[in-house]
Amino acid sequence: MGSPSSRERLGLLLGFIGMAIFGGTLPATRIAVAEIDPIALTALRTAIAGLCSLALLLALRRPLPPRALRPQLVIAMLCVAVLFPLLMSMGMRRVDASHGGVVLGVLPIATALVAVAITHERPRPLFWIASVAGAALVIGFSLREGGGAFSTGDLLLFAAVGVSAIGYAFSGRLASHMPGWEVISWILVIGLPLSIPAAALTMPHDVGQIALKPWLGLLYVALFSQWIGFFAWNAGLAMGGIARVSQVQLLQPFVTFVLAAYFNGETITLQILLFAVAVVVTVAISTRTRATAAPSEPRRREPPQLAAS
Repeated sequence: MGSPSSRERLGLLLGFIGMAIFGGTLPATRIAVAEIDPIALTALRTAIAGLCSLALLLALRRPLPPRALRPQLVIAMLCVAVLFPLLMSMGMRRVDASHGGVVLGVLPIATALVAVAITHERPRPLFWIASVAGAALVIGFSLREGGGAFSTGDLLLFAAVGVSAIGYAFSGRLASHMPGWEVISWILVIGLPLSIPAAALTMPHDVGQIALKPWLGLLYVALFSQWIGFFAWNAGLAMGGIARVSQVQLLQPFVTFVLAAYFNGETITLQILLFAVAVVVTVAISTRTRATAAPSEPRRREPPQLAAS
């Protein structure tokens, strides 16, 4: 067995790999929706990941989740596996991946706000200040980029942030009852009765006319963003410690920028970088000042979720 320091280093490495995988979600989605309809992309993404999850759960002979947890799994499934990827894909048809990286960068704050509401935590004043500041920055960025008005793409991404925050908050609670990889796997399996028929109905008729890159984008978001990334992220948190490893998520917008510039040919302006840095600062402050649970309830450490998956 390795020393504690080597285990922590491996945890940091796995956490970084998970973060980098999620950082590629927006650029890959942007490539995929160039030729694949967002509804078809969402259905195919969730169905592929769901079938892989089912095979793994059967191979490992994992028991069914307790009945009491199934309503939470359904809520998480609708948010994380259906609504978020759909809204995000529709948004990526209208705005650049780098733009989406700034908007979705506030997702950890939104998730914390939902978690506060459902766990009855009592945040410190600085948490609220940072949360409001982060939201204001994203709103200001969107208005500035949109010439004083929100674009349709921004509104779709705002909605994606909202539903994803709800899904991730419930996923975090579920992760206190079962391993994180099992949570996402069951979420995807529960979604199969929806995703498989939807994939069959929305499968592009001109499959042969779609270029290779959009298909690779689909496979990336299905296998890596929707599934494998969670394995690396949750393993990293378990091995390296939540407090330490979760800090690498602050790098995610910048990973998105690098990948968007390389694969999508996007220009990363100084304005985008400045707004991203400011949003990251508010996220860092909010995660450090989030309060403990209400005195009547024990505190449970829940794995933080990343900005896009």
